[in-house]
Amino acid sequence: MGTDNYTYTTKKPGTVFIISAIFVFLFVLWGFIRPNHLASIAATSLNFTIETFGWFYMMVAAFFVTFIIFLALSPYGKLRLGKPEDRPEYSFYAWLGMLFSAGIGVGFVFWGVAEPVLYYVDTPLGRDVETQAEAAQLGLDYGIFHWALHPWAIFSLVALALGYVQFRKDQPALISSAFYPLFGDKVRGKIGQSIDILAVLATSTGVATTFGLSAMQISGGLSYLTGMPNNAATQLIIIGIVSVLFMISAASGLDKGIRYLSIVNLTVAGLLLIFVIFLGPTIYLLESVTTSLGAYISNFVPMSLTMTPFTDSTWIGTNTIFYWAWHISWAPFMGMFIARISRGRTIREFIAGVLLVPSLLAVIWFSVFGGSALNLEMNGIAPIADIVNDTVELALFATLQEFPLAGLTNGLALVLILIFFITSADSASYTLGAMTSKGSLDPTLFTKITWGLLIAGTASVLLLSNGLEGLQTASIVAALPFSIIMTVMVFSMFKMFTQDLRQEKQQKRQHQMKKMKEEILDELEEEIDDFSRDSIKNTDSEDSSKKSTN
Repeated sequence: MGTDNYTYTTKKPGTVFIISAIFVFLFVLWGFIRPNHLASIAATSLNFTIETFGWFYMMVAAFFVTFIIFLALSPYGKLRLGKPEDRPEYSFYAWLGMLFSAGIGVGFVFWGVAEPVLYYVDTPLGRDVETQAEAAQLGLDYGIFHWALHPWAIFSLVALALGYVQFRKDQPALISSAFYPLFGDKVRGKIGQSIDILAVLATSTGVATTFGLSAMQISGGLSYLTGMPNNAATQLIIIGIVSVLFMISAASGLDKGIRYLSIVNLTVAGLLLIFVIFLGPTIYLLESVTTSLGAYISNFVPMSLTMTPFTDSTWIGTNTIFYWAWHISWAPFMGMFIARISRGRTIREFIAGVLLVPSLLAVIWFSVFGGSALNLEMNGIAPIADIVNDTVELALFATLQEFPLAGLTNGLALVLILIFFITSADSASYTLGAMTSKGSLDPTLFTKITWGLLIAGTASVLLLSNGLEGLQTASIVAALPFSIIMTVMVFSMFKMFTQDLRQEKQQKRQHQMKKMKEEILDELEEEIDDFSRDSIKNTDSEDSSKKSTN
């Protein structure tokens, strides 16, 4: 699979950029001119998608997890994202920091408190629970379920495909490149452009959802701490300010901007986590982590494949299916970004880092922050449930308010969200820039800023049209075509990995045969040399004997 004179380092935006940017711009324009009409169409599309394709989202998400685990445990895990001699570019800590700061950390911070409490009040799948403790544990179980293995398997799938074709096959950094084993050179034509455009549109919507959530949470935090109005106007101002900050970060490049901010962010998140564990109900939280991990492992398969065909419950559609769709809409962005920072790692090492470590951290984060909020609610210390039901973005700040040094921790939380927001914008604009610049790993600043502004505009119109529901709707609908693309991608990857593993085995066998031949020849040469020396000695001995006789 060669490059055939195809230069993937070009920086010039191509057809995919023009078509995708026009679509996103028209969507933003529609939202500003007729926000109510956009909200109405979005609601209709949402209902149709959930009712018709909800089962499909559940099935493909479970399929992706299974496939990724299979790759890690199989001989394919020995293959490397790059040439055999390549080694990781970033340290494990910096790598992990960039994984979180690329955007998914926003979800941890936003939903880490809110989700378990929401599910404590509105129990998953409409289940009847007998005790508060059972409701609390069920809330934690589903909060963790939505942020552990499933999302990271979805991201891993795209990241593996892209990292492999980029660094081992020397193909451009495009989603369509992952389909080269199936379509050959056709991926450089209309088929490939169509795949890339769908990926860009899904990514724009998914990232815009995160932008909106971040703006809502920063606005809520400022309102909670300072009394500033928590409304759409404040959220739009925050989006504008962050857009300026991300442009500064984008101008400094991947290694300086995102890398340093990511390390800072992971450190701040770790300090906040440790603070809550040791200044909160420590034993209760550690027991919560242990219990939640056990519940997640034991209930993973049933939770992954549970729908509600015999009830009228809409819970699964507005929660689990929303998250699977949101994560799928993030997959092109997260996949391309993770691939970019993962060169040199083996598939097994990659999956251990991208799948297992974040999943374990999800268990810890949700158990600690969600468990703390539930403890406050169940013991009557603070009305966390009422606050979450009324204004979901205040969940984290209301919880931290009940701990010592509340001003400091809430300030740290705001900084954490702000940096997550900036790095999300920076990494999203970089990724979209690469996807619309013919796979350039160094897209122009103009391209990155254009995408940053378009995403900010998309988040703004979604907030104006229907707030959080508008953000959720956009993700679920936009992710559907890309989920089909990802399903086909699995078969393309399997074909590619199988061919390369067979080739590696043949090369290894040939190398062993060559080595054996060399060893046999060396042994023969030694035997010949020994024979020659013995012959010479014998000849010399005979000559000496003759001389003595004479």
